[in-house]
Amino acid sequence: MSLGTLDRTPPPIFKQGPSAFSKLILFSALALFLMVADSRFDVTQPLRAVLATALYPVQWLALQPVRVGRAVGDYFITARQAQSQSEAASQMLATQAIRATQVEQLSLENSRLRQLLDLRDQLKVDSMAAEVLYDAADPYTRKVIIGKGMAQGIVLGSPVIDEFGVLGQVTLVHPLVSEVTLIIDRDLAIPVLNVRTGARSLAFGDAGGGGLELRFMGSNADVQQGDLLTTSGVDGVYPPGLPVARIDRIERRAESAFARIHCIPLALVSGARHVMVLQPQSAQIPPRPAETEPSAPAKKGGKS
Repeated sequence: MSLGTLDRTPPPIFKQGPSAFSKLILFSALALFLMVADSRFDVTQPLRAVLATALYPVQWLALQPVRVGRAVGDYFITARQAQSQSEAASQMLATQAIRATQVEQLSLENSRLRQLLDLRDQLKVDSMAAEVLYDAADPYTRKVIIGKGMAQGIVLGSPVIDEFGVLGQVTLVHPLVSEVTLIIDRDLAIPVLNVRTGARSLAFGDAGGGGLELRFMGSNADVQQGDLLTTSGVDGVYPPGLPVARIDRIERRAESAFARIHCIPLALVSGARHVMVLQPQSAQIPPRPAETEPSAPAKKGGKS
């Protein structure tokens, strides 16, 4: 066999493609482009919705053992605990009955005063019950997933409450599930009102401390330990009067013009199982009337 007939091309195993450094640069640039495009234009939102819908049956199956365990645990409650809960419920029911009578009388007086002052009636809040499925996978945020989504009429920005107070706000909606950011998340803020003084302020989540923090409050502000904070209703999202938190600790520092006020949320931010999703107030507020352009001043007549 002559040497000219030999195949001098290297075997496929030795063929070299793009270098590892070139692949790193390419995929890094692609990842950066996708992150910027998603943050500015929400290009991956349809993909997230499709994936969430496709994974819902798998999530449902994975949650069945948890639900069975909860059911078994609830079944084996001792008689003493059940009796104590029944007594506590009876006392609470009696207290709530007295308060209900007072609230009915106050509501009647409020209605008469509004008619007297010709004020608009308060907005009615629509609500929907939902179940907390599981906590979100992100360890740096405080979010939960509920079993209601677009198909059930959940809209973005809806307030979420439990039997004790405000729990959070819907920040992401999929066809069958929704993501709720808790009020103790560091990226969530809620306008609140001090029931004792009537002063409005802004409460920010404090995930590290597991509570809320009132910011931009002067060191001489009239706040006391135990003050009740409710929603002020000025943001157009939360209905006014919903319980939010109680002031737990106040730190007045001489070197700072602002006091550090720590609050404890009233809702079960770490153990809520059933919640109510409210319709945002902005969906019921009439649109702002169109601004009319000021008419041009009339020109003076010509020379006589």
